[in-house]
Amino acid sequence: MTSAAHPHTPAGEPAATASAPAPAPETVAGTGFHPHLPDRPEHPGHDRPAWSRLHHIRADALDADTAQTGGMRRFAAVSGRTVGSEKLWMGQTHVAPATSSADHHHGESETAIYVVSGHPVFVFADDFDGEPEEVRLQTGPGDYIFVPPFLPHREENPDPDEEAVVVIARSTQQAIVVNLPGLHAVRPE
Repeated sequence: MTSAAHPHTPAGEPAATASAPAPAPETVAGTGFHPHLPDRPEHPGHDRPAWSRLHHIRADALDADTAQTGGMRRFAAVSGRTVGSEKLWMGQTHVAPATSSADHHHGESETAIYVVSGHPVFVFADDFDGEPEEVRLQTGPGDYIFVPPFLPHREENPDPDEEAVVVIARSTQQAIVVNLPGLHAVRPE
């Protein structure tokens, strides 16, 4: 194959060669691709199914129509509704200055959190020593938090002036939020 035959090889550079062509991805139901999604042209003349291309979600196009908890604002970027994801939800959460979220958990979702700005505090209850105790994890930009499924917690922003912003990824394609009247420790069964 020459570089002229491959549209993504810069002129003057040899194209990569392989001993055998890669198999085409299957496009039948149940393969992990998204054959059930309608064809939506990304560009005129390119009728391709949604699962066969990358999706660009611009910062100004985040979806605020997602599960919410008092004291926070959540915005979906990657979800079943926005891009057709089946196993992942990703977005961002804003916690206003001097604000605490309501206590909540995320059902069966595992949640990974990346702190973009501010110094949010993540609070949960632990009774490792037999006596329930509130644990406070103080974070800053660049830190990560992992929230196991069904673990009651809350986010706080003690800063009186600066909003805290975090990016969230969940192992389910929708934002599951179960608001609670309070924190309680989770015991292994």
